[in-house]
Amino acid sequence: MKTFVLIHGSYHGAWNWHKVVPILEKNGHKAISLDMPGHGIDKQKLHTVTFNDCVNKIATALNNVKGKVILLAHSRNGIVISQVAEQCPEKIEKLIYLASYLVPNGKSMMDYALLDTESLVMQNVVPKIDIKRAIQLNRNFIGFKKHLFSYLLPTKLKTHKLSPHIFKKALYHDCPDEITELANVLLSPEPNLGGFEKLQLSENGYGKIPRIYIECLQDRAVTLALQRKMQNDSPCEKVYQIDTSHSPFFSKPQELCEILLDIAKL
Repeated sequence: MKTFVLIHGSYHGAWNWHKVVPILEKNGHKAISLDMPGHGIDKQKLHTVTFNDCVNKIATALNNVKGKVILLAHSRNGIVISQVAEQCPEKIEKLIYLASYLVPNGKSMMDYALLDTESLVMQNVVPKIDIKRAIQLNRNFIGFKKHLFSYLLPTKLKTHKLSPHIFKKALYHDCPDEITELANVLLSPEPNLGGFEKLQLSENGYGKIPRIYIECLQDRAVTLALQRKMQNDSPCEKVYQIDTSHSPFFSKPQELCEILLDIAKL
């Protein structure tokens, strides 16, 4: 038996995995899905959420599990599980990146997100991304300047949301309509500043853990071109493909779980 810890991506919550958890458990594994700070039923005020809050929430959960886990993240929160792996590598058997941000040492999520000009998410966030300002912030989000930005940035600019009109097209184009209806009720804004955080990774921590990537071939949120650019910069031990949108846990949960069950055997 393996223990899977499942981390949702931007705007979502632990409910992200409601079709996946029963399948994994039916096959004899344990599955734990977490709400990131400020999401789902987690009550932290979203504009106060930091990158370290997210890392620490996962690390605490791992330390409450006996033995090692297979840690999976979707989308944005790939950056978080990489940093968790650096902090507590002894608790992680494998890292799985599901259409997820796989970012090397010293780089941020925004170093890659700003390259994804075809992403329907990047084109439809509210407030709209000012590319020049985002590049400047990303370049300067280090040392004391990072803390200065965190202190001076107005609360309204510390979070963003995805425009509801694009939910279906960007995230769920191959999913049942009921998923878009759930999203209309459950999707929440996302804290901004963690996306500018430069990862601090080493070969003796994060680098010791096998990395596996699952490509979503029809992805309109984290496009396939960007997924492969990230894999080129941070090679993985194994790569799987699933012919879906950004949300295979909704559109093809059985096929996704078959991949996860195969990974459990590696």
